[in-house]
Amino acid sequence: MLLEDYRNERLKKLAEIRERGVEPYPSKSHRNTKIAEVVNHFDEKKGQEVCVAGRITAIRSFGKLVFLKLRDYTGEVQIFMKAVDEEAPEGMFGAKDMRLLDIGDFVEATGVVDKSQTGEISVFSNFVRLLTKSLRPLPEKFTNKEERYRRRYVDMNVNPEVRERLVRRSKFWQATRDFMNQHGYIEINIPVLEHTTGGADATPFTTHMNALDEDFYLRISHELPLKRLLGGGFEKVYDIGPRFRNEGVDDEHLPEHIAFEAYAAYENYEDGMKFYEEMIKYVAKETWGTLKFNVGGFEIDLDCEWPRINYADLLREKFGVDVFHPDHEQLVKILKGNGVETNFEVSDARLIDHVWKLIRKTSAGPYWLVEEPLSLSPLAKKSASNPLVTERFHPIIAGTEMGNGFSELNDPLDQLERFKEQQAARDAGDEEAQMLDMDFVEMLEYGMPPACGWGNSERNFWLLEGVTGREAVPFPLIKSKEY
Repeated sequence: MLLEDYRNERLKKLAEIRERGVEPYPSKSHRNTKIAEVVNHFDEKKGQEVCVAGRITAIRSFGKLVFLKLRDYTGEVQIFMKAVDEEAPEGMFGAKDMRLLDIGDFVEATGVVDKSQTGEISVFSNFVRLLTKSLRPLPEKFTNKEERYRRRYVDMNVNPEVRERLVRRSKFWQATRDFMNQHGYIEINIPVLEHTTGGADATPFTTHMNALDEDFYLRISHELPLKRLLGGGFEKVYDIGPRFRNEGVDDEHLPEHIAFEAYAAYENYEDGMKFYEEMIKYVAKETWGTLKFNVGGFEIDLDCEWPRINYADLLREKFGVDVFHPDHEQLVKILKGNGVETNFEVSDARLIDHVWKLIRKTSAGPYWLVEEPLSLSPLAKKSASNPLVTERFHPIIAGTEMGNGFSELNDPLDQLERFKEQQAARDAGDEEAQMLDMDFVEMLEYGMPPACGWGNSERNFWLLEGVTGREAVPFPLIKSKEY
């Protein structure tokens, strides 16, 4: 049968149910027991009357006996029904009425907990109450990626591991919050709409606010507003929420995703590396119960003290690149020789970043990449021992940068000059270069204490979960479809 035929048949059943005076979509359920309580605590529940509710996943009829499989969020249980002579109470359905019910319908059953003759834990109930009439049958298999992403609600029913993954995603962020709160940080939600966006190299989305008749950007980072809070007197702050980057979609990038950023006054990047190494380990342990992972062919063990590797030394060793005196033609040759497609007219700093990514992709880690060049770090403080590099750190794990942190630049005149350089690159055509933010410079002129900042996105979850970004979010963006 075609889907339309199934739907038409169920519409006829729906009409007959209504003709009986039964409301097929009542507002209240009388459920008082979750299915897991029945299954996992059978000895306690045996002989007790319970009311369970859930979606029908199977219907089997054997003469006067009917067996329903009922599933709620916590588990699945059998409803044992027997045909009886008495009329079904108002709004209820007995074994003789099963033709009006379908797999996918939501029902509730009130009955006594016991085991069937085959030893299966069951709720013995001669009548069930309809809670929701399903008009479309769930498929037995659901494997087409585009359809799975488009109809995630179907995907979660047919492929329950998708729902379980989202539970782990929730644990991932809850563990992050727990760790930060335990260490004295305060979560403060900052705006998504910004007059000037910054804090990262990315192309922003633009929207228009009718009330002010002005265009705004959707934030690409939490950074600048959170640092304004440090200027306002806070000492430890963080935010977890969405950010938006108008870029392509691949295994590691989604234009909309959840990110975390935190800032601590009176700390520097040395403090940050120690703290966030501990945080990453804590979150991994709380989410997956282990510190050992196999990711993309990399065997990863987080349970060690992570070494530190100098950015300039690494590029010199791998490709002979001098990041302080870059050779544009050399960079182009390296990238073309490794199949990298990009705009080769962009700044040398941008090309150096592409060369670094070639190294990153083959790095198992974990290790800290430290002292990134000044030209690549417009918001980081210069190193006291080498003014050509910054006090910046990235954790590298399984070919991915799992975060970004640095000693924050709080010299307003230095920051202004770096903003001007970024704005010049932007004016020259680099759409990912950062914007000149005079309000932020003004905040620095009032004074912001020395600080360490850090950010990571849910890419960390995708990586250790071993799935792509679109597999790890509840409703991945996909091209719209006409209905």
